[in-house]
Amino acid sequence: MAIDKKMPVLIVDDYKTMLRIVKNLLHQIGFENVDEATDGSMALAKLKEKRYGLVISDWNMEPMSGFELLKKVREAEPTKNLPFIMVTAESKTDNVIAARQAGVNNYIVKPFNAETLKSKIEQVFGETV
Repeated sequence: MAIDKKMPVLIVDDYKTMLRIVKNLLHQIGFENVDEATDGSMALAKLKEKRYGLVISDWNMEPMSGFELLKKVREAEPTKNLPFIMVTAESKTDNVIAARQAGVNNYIVKPFNAETLKSKIEQVFGETV
């Protein structure tokens, strides 16, 4: 069974260039319904308004980091099982372990391309894009 490419995807990053890059990569692999948030608080507000099929969030953001966002998403009943991919420029083992313990579904280290993003999404959903 293929992943529903029409599902809404929320990308979260405080760096507008990175939002544009991730959105373009998602479009390259067939996802059209992509929303953006520039910080964790905005992402939480959007998650209350709309049901998303996937969140792709940067780790390093102010004032709420992607890690804090992940923990809040996992605490809330409607979003606790929402697929969540963390993006970071640092591949620190401690960060990977902390994110895994907090319930992240997958992890991407920058820089990455459409093929990497596609394979990470496929790993999360256990099916091909």
